[in-house]
Amino acid sequence: FGPVLTATAFDDVDEAIRLANDTPYGLAASVWTESLSAAHRIVPRLHAGIVWVNSHNVLDNALPFGGVRQSGVGREMGRASVESFTEIKSVCLAV
Repeated sequence: FGPVLTATAFDDVDEAIRLANDTPYGLAASVWTESLSAAHRIVPRLHAGIVWVNSHNVLDNALPFGGVRQSGVGREMGRASVESFTEIKSVCLAV
C-alpha cells in the first residue's frame, strides 16, 4: 500500500473534478481554495471517502475514515466503526 498523489493542470473546476473522479480509487482528496462557497460546491462532487479543504491528512477519532470504490469498503473510527460490529434489531411491541 502506498499513497498516490496526482498534480495535473486543468482549465476549469468541472475539468478538475472530472480528472479527480476518473480513477478506480477514492480514499481521500484535498481541495485548496480561497473561496468557501467554491469548496461547498466542489466537495459533494468528489468521489472520495474523505475530503479535506485547505489541509490534508487531518484526522479525528470521532470522524469515520475509509475509501470508496477500490480504496475500500466500510469505515474506521467514529460511530460508523462501532456500528459495523453490531447487529441492529427492530422490536415491535403491541400494548
